Amino acid sequence: MQWGPDRWRFYRLVGQEAGRALRRGAARVRSGPSALSRLKPTRLVIVPHDLRTSDPTLAADIYAGLFVFAGRALATGGRSPFDFTPPSPEWGEALYGFGWLRHLRAADSALARSNARAFVQDFMAGRGDREIADRPHVTARRLISLLAQSPLVLEGADHAFYHAFLKALGRCVRDLDRALGRGIPPRERLSAAVALTYAGLCCEGLEPVLRRGVRLLTRELTRQILPDGGHRSRNPAVVKELLLDLLPLRQSFLSRDIAPPEALLNAIDRMLPLLRLLRHADASLGHHNGMGATEADQLATLLIYDGVLAQPLMHAPHTGYARLEGRTTLVVADVGPAPSPPYSTLAGAGCLSFELSSGPQRLVVNCGMPASGEEMRQLSRTSAAHSTAVLADASSCRFLNPTGPGIAHPMAAWLKGRVGPVIVRGPTEVPVERGQEGGASVLAARHDGYGPTFGLVHERRWRLSGDGALLQGDDAFVRAQGQGQGQGKGQGRADKRAEPEPVEAAIRFHLHPSLRVGREGRAVRLAAPGEAWLFEADGIDPVIEESVFFAASNGARRTEQIVLHLTVQDGSRVAWRFRKL
Repeated sequence: MQWGPDRWRFYRLVGQEAGRALRRGAARVRSGPSALSRLKPTRLVIVPHDLRTSDPTLAADIYAGLFVFAGRALATGGRSPFDFTPPSPEWGEALYGFGWLRHLRAADSALARSNARAFVQDFMAGRGDREIADRPHVTARRLISLLAQSPLVLEGADHAFYHAFLKALGRCVRDLDRALGRGIPPRERLSAAVALTYAGLCCEGLEPVLRRGVRLLTRELTRQILPDGGHRSRNPAVVKELLLDLLPLRQSFLSRDIAPPEALLNAIDRMLPLLRLLRHADASLGHHNGMGATEADQLATLLIYDGVLAQPLMHAPHTGYARLEGRTTLVVADVGPAPSPPYSTLAGAGCLSFELSSGPQRLVVNCGMPASGEEMRQLSRTSAAHSTAVLADASSCRFLNPTGPGIAHPMAAWLKGRVGPVIVRGPTEVPVERGQEGGASVLAARHDGYGPTFGLVHERRWRLSGDGALLQGDDAFVRAQGQGQGQGKGQGRADKRAEPEPVEAAIRFHLHPSLRVGREGRAVRLAAPGEAWLFEADGIDPVIEESVFFAASNGARRTEQIVLHLTVQDGSRVAWRFRKL
């Protein structure tokens, strides 16, 4: 591994995780069983609403033994799905989370209720992959799903099943309590806090669980939700999923005649406008930092709570996103630094990437996060999978990925097993400027992600005309202060005047698969139903290359990208534009 400054970041992560492991072990030795572990729910008193949309036609697939989750399908041939090895970890998490019960509930038939009860009974009997089922975030999702779908599972059930069902809920509470005592990552802590609060509200006999859940929920929402409504992971999917849980949770407090905690109310009020910032006119969210396909009906449901006429944010400075509008043309740009390691397991190296849409037509996109598949997910996180500049085929972030290039250390695999494929190093300084210029909206930003490796800072400027018919862009590369080519620790201090060497660069614009792309002289023509756009660059002939759109609702799709190949050094600059015909 060419360490450079990453060596010390890696060692710091190893030291931090080793310290956490020792503290967790000491906590287990010191503490006996938690008081919550002796609590048992005695009765269900309310049922929370499930805002996730359901499809009764999917119930027929489930009857037939076809289970499709996270882009993978398994046909059981009449056997229980819990008797099979999950085709992917993400598929297994969806199965053991039991969110799919809502489709059976939507079918509203005796057959659906019977099937649901049989599936839950199979799981309660101990069948299945317990390693996946016992993951804290999966346990939290299962607890919420079983509570929300309890009318489906319990209607027509006998007394023995009812008590077994309550026992299963209590087991989820105890498992989450133990996981919190051991220490779990921040996102899982928030999931556990939400689930414990739900359990305390919905079940009689779990009043201490409610008190602990509210304390945890208040603490984690305060820590993890930023002032502009984003999550510290910068992942739009996390905000969407959280709101799908937090909005019904707020209503559950009111149903019990209990005042919701202020942290819950404040978080909801901040998060809804952020979704509008990231939303395109085709009802999908921008593909940034772990966002895959958008369930448009779920997003529409959430935004109703923000008011039909509510206006989006134009800049979320804490989360690091900005929006430009010109009539029906929209630009959403990633102008934020890399998340800190505990929040970065899905984050991408997409700083200064952007997405462009014209009305409901998507034009420029990022590749997005696939539903499953570790190798494809790692690929989707690279800078090359984003509509931004890439230097020497490297990413602006360094990922902890022992099986990929660049990471070669005996502790790397151990660390990844503990913390996941986190970002070891990425952009830290991303200054942003916004303004108006002759009736056009202007956005400019720069990032230092390539500074430690190549000694260069990437600057990008967007200018969107008031009528939305012209998007002008400018990419520049300037010497990073105190950086030289391939610097190791201390080298930057030794020679701050070192000139960065020329480096090959590719400025990429990934295109939506619905476009028809072709050459028109030295330009590229983008054709969509009812409109066409022309891409041009000054002094460079754009190249059309193959790409892949991972975030399509029906799985990865082949698409194309426009690429500007050039050699850059201090002072290099290239101008480009998308012009509506």
